[in-house]
Amino acid sequence: MFRFLFNSIRTRDKLTVLLLLAVGLTFSLTANAAKKKKASTAPAAEVGPRKFAFDPTKLVWPSPPSIGRIHWLDYFAGAKIDYTPTANAKPKSSWMDRLAGGQTDAERINPKSFPFQMIGPYGIAIDSKGFVYVADQRVGAVFIFNTETRDCQMIRNGIDAHFGWINGLAIDDDDRLFVSDGKMHRVLIFNPKHALENQITEGIVDPVGLAIDTTNRFLYVVDTQQDQVLVYDADTLKPLRRIGTGGKNHFLTTPGDFGAPQGAAVDADGNLYVTDTLNNRVEIFDADGNFVSEFGKHGDGPGYFARPKGIAVDADGHIWVADQMNDRLQVFNKDGQLLTYVGMGHGELPGQFRSLTGVAIDKNNRVFTTEQEPGRLQVFRYVTDAQAAEEKAKKDEELQKAADRRQKAAAPAQEKPVEAAPQKAPEAAAPNKAPGN
Repeated sequence: MFRFLFNSIRTRDKLTVLLLLAVGLTFSLTANAAKKKKASTAPAAEVGPRKFAFDPTKLVWPSPPSIGRIHWLDYFAGAKIDYTPTANAKPKSSWMDRLAGGQTDAERINPKSFPFQMIGPYGIAIDSKGFVYVADQRVGAVFIFNTETRDCQMIRNGIDAHFGWINGLAIDDDDRLFVSDGKMHRVLIFNPKHALENQITEGIVDPVGLAIDTTNRFLYVVDTQQDQVLVYDADTLKPLRRIGTGGKNHFLTTPGDFGAPQGAAVDADGNLYVTDTLNNRVEIFDADGNFVSEFGKHGDGPGYFARPKGIAVDADGHIWVADQMNDRLQVFNKDGQLLTYVGMGHGELPGQFRSLTGVAIDKNNRVFTTEQEPGRLQVFRYVTDAQAAEEKAKKDEELQKAADRRQKAAAPAQEKPVEAAPQKAPEAAAPNKAPGN
């Protein structure tokens, strides 16, 4: 009897445990089903290039009613990516390939066609066809963008060349590409087909900014560590002279000397412009290397500098300076007077910057900038002085026509000619009555 009772209790306990497990499993499956249903009804994450809640092509600097001199156009972050679902599907290796030790999916990736994105873009150059070249320090490659089709080529480290730490770029009138490499202490020269054809090593320690005077055939190499600008013959690649005093460890502040210079640009007259980064100024030299003038002071407001780096000169001779710490692209005249600027604060929206470094302007008045943090190339359009004057004249004419219409509509009524009221004819006099009648 006790055995039967014990067996009954044990059997009942087992049934109770099984019942609890079944109930728990049911609740678990129901909860998982609810989660899956909830997840399936949630909106899918948007896949594709970044979109903005406004139309960035309407951005203009300065703001209306002033005549806009800088228009935002576009941005590039790297090679085009196919966002269709089939592009993300990876072909699976067959069991025979795995058993035979065949290539994995990662090994099948072709680095020549893989869509690399920019991480640390710095120097910019534009060739005669309008292709835009960007040196990316961290990727270790030169990105080449076709801004019309958005296609991208690359000059890759270990495939097309051997790079250490690339910084500046310059392209001459024969479409030869010059690339400064600070880690390898040299400037590489590529032909128009992007094949390496030569290099400069003599006298170079830490090359950064590059500029070419196509008229006088000068190649300017800004050497940050030496605090000098090295001048070479652009054809023979032989050294010609140096600008600035070297060997002072960035402490010199005298006019014509530098403290860790970074960028260089040449205007139509052959004048050289250099960003003297630690001294927070721009220095100007003539084609013979003689000091001409300087402008700039340290500060965080418009017109001031905090580590200026990239520099370019537009068709009207205005000087564009990329300020890294202020994240501000500023435009000056030769006297150092601020004309306008782009960038207020730090950000990743169109017209904002994060670690702004490079700036370049092409013959079509497109302005290109590079940023280190988001790893992107922004594109703007510069409105020239002549275009701005024409636009202002048209605007003034429209305002004058509108003023004339308002004046005509508001003309006082008394100025209109008043018509004379018609006069009544005099009544005929009654005839005199005869006396006695």
